[in-house]
Amino acid sequence: MSCRDYFLPTRIRPRAMRGLCFMLIIPFCLFLLAGTGSATALAGAESLWLNDGRPTAEALQAVAILEAAAEEGLSPQQYNAAALGLVLHATQAGEGFPPEDAMRFEADLTTAMTGYFSDLHFGQIDPRRIQENFTARALDSFDPAAHLHWAVMQKRLPEAVLEAAPRFPLYVELRRALAQYREMAADPVFSELWRTQLPPLPDRKLEIGESYVGLGLIILRLIALGDLPGDTPLTERFEGHIVRGIMDFQIRHGLDPDGVIGQLTLAQLNVSPSARVRQIELNMERLRWTPFLHAPRMIAVNIPEHVLEAYEVRNGEIQMHTVMRVIIGSALDTRTPLFDGQLRFIEFSPYWNVPLSIARSEVVPKILRDPGYFASQGFELVAADGRVITTLSMEDLDAVRQGRMRIRQRPGPKNALGDIKFIFPNKDSIFLHHTPSTRLFDKQRRDLSHGCIRVEDPVGLAKFVLQYDPVWGEERIREAMSSGASSTLRLRESVQVVLAYNTVQVRDGRVHFFADIYGQDKVLEQALRRSVRTSS
Repeated sequence: MSCRDYFLPTRIRPRAMRGLCFMLIIPFCLFLLAGTGSATALAGAESLWLNDGRPTAEALQAVAILEAAAEEGLSPQQYNAAALGLVLHATQAGEGFPPEDAMRFEADLTTAMTGYFSDLHFGQIDPRRIQENFTARALDSFDPAAHLHWAVMQKRLPEAVLEAAPRFPLYVELRRALAQYREMAADPVFSELWRTQLPPLPDRKLEIGESYVGLGLIILRLIALGDLPGDTPLTERFEGHIVRGIMDFQIRHGLDPDGVIGQLTLAQLNVSPSARVRQIELNMERLRWTPFLHAPRMIAVNIPEHVLEAYEVRNGEIQMHTVMRVIIGSALDTRTPLFDGQLRFIEFSPYWNVPLSIARSEVVPKILRDPGYFASQGFELVAADGRVITTLSMEDLDAVRQGRMRIRQRPGPKNALGDIKFIFPNKDSIFLHHTPSTRLFDKQRRDLSHGCIRVEDPVGLAKFVLQYDPVWGEERIREAMSSGASSTLRLRESVQVVLAYNTVQVRDGRVHFFADIYGQDKVLEQALRRSVRTSS
C-alpha cells in the first residue's frame, strides 16, 4: 500500500500551525527542491518517525496512541489511525518505506499527532460557536507541534498525552467512567439488557409493594450499573432493597429519590450504556475549554446539577471550601448564560431594580390586580431625574411600562434578592444573590429564576470570598446583610466565577448523570458532527 493511497487530510488548528511549519513544511519544501524521490533531502531533514526508512519505536507508540484516541473521548477516525496502522504494520513486515513514500508517512503521522494533541488540549471546537462564552486562556502557551517534537525527542510520548489533557480532576474521573461504560456497552450480556424498552408501568408509576412484569429486567440493569449487588434475586414485587437500589439510581440521575418508579425514572432506566458513553465523551470535550482552574480562587456553578462549588487552586490541586444548591434560570424562557467573569463587588441589603421585562410582564400586572401589593412588597418608583416616589398612580405605572420610570424594591425581608448580592459585571446583568423563598432549594429541579442565580448559603459564600480580608468575619457579614441599609463593598481581590454546563459528574467515586435541561449536549453533538463533515 502506498501512503498516497491512504492519506486523508487531518484537521490542524491555527495554534498547531505555529510549530508545524518548522517541523513539517520546511523539510517538505527542502525535499521538493532536491527533487521528488530524492532520499538525500529526507536524510538531511530531521525525522521524527523513521530511521533509515524504517519506523522507530516512537512511530509505533504514536500510532498506538491514535488508535486508542477513544480512551480520551476522541475519534480515532479523525486522525486516520486505522490507515496509518495498516501502513505501519505492512512496512514492518517488509523492507521499510520506499523513498517516495517515506516523506509522506512522516508528514501524515506528524499532522495526525499534532491535531490529536491540539484537540486533546484545546478541544475540537470553539465553545463560542455553541454559546459557551468562556474567556480564552491568555496564559496558556501550549503549542501542540512543539509539544509533539519535545515528546518524541525525549522519548516521552505516553507521558505527553497525560500532560496535554485537562488537569481538572473531573476529567480524569470521566476518563475512568468512559472506560467503564464502554466496556459495559461492548459486553454482549450487559448490552442485551438494553436491547428492548421496558414495558409500560401500571397506572404510569410503580409504588412500593406493587408488582410489575418488567421488574426483573430493571433489577438486572441496576446490578449492571452497580446500584444493586450482584446476588440480588429476581422478583416482580417492588419492595425492600430493590426500592433502595432505585433510590440510589435516582440520586445518581438527578431525580427526586422518592423510591417510586415514575415516568422520569423509567426514561433514565431505558438509557443504554452506549448512549452514556457518548454523553461522557461530550462532557470530556466541554472540560477541555471550561476554565475551572484558571485562577487561585474559583466559584463554579454547574447549571444541570444546580450546584455551586467554591474552591481554591494550589499547585494544580483543588481545595474545596463550600458546596451548595442553587436556583438557575428557567429552561423554558430565561436560561442562565454560560460564561466566566470576575466577582468584584458584594452588595449588602441590596435594592432590587426590577428589569423592564419583569416589570411589564409580572410586577405591574400584580399591582393592577392588587394595589396593596405595591406597599406590602416594599416597592417604590424612581423617576428619570432620580426622584424616589413612594406613592402609586396609574400615570406612573404607565411610565414604568413605557420605560420612562423604573420600579425597585427596597431592602428588607421580602426583597427578591434577599439580603446579599454578588456582582461580577457582564453584558447579561447576571449575578448571584440570596432569596427569601428558601423553600425552593428543597426542589429537585431548580430552574426557576429569570436568569440570575440564587444561592442557598450566602453567608458561606461571602466567607469564602472575604476569607483573606480580616475586617470581614462572619459576624460583620451578617450585620451588613441584616442592616436594611444598602451598601456596596469593592473586593480587594477579585474571584473568578464560571457558569458551566456538565451533565456528567463523579461524586464519591460514583458517576452521576443530569438532564440536558438547556439542550447544550445536543448542540455540542451537532457542532462536532458539522466539524467532522467540514474536515473530511
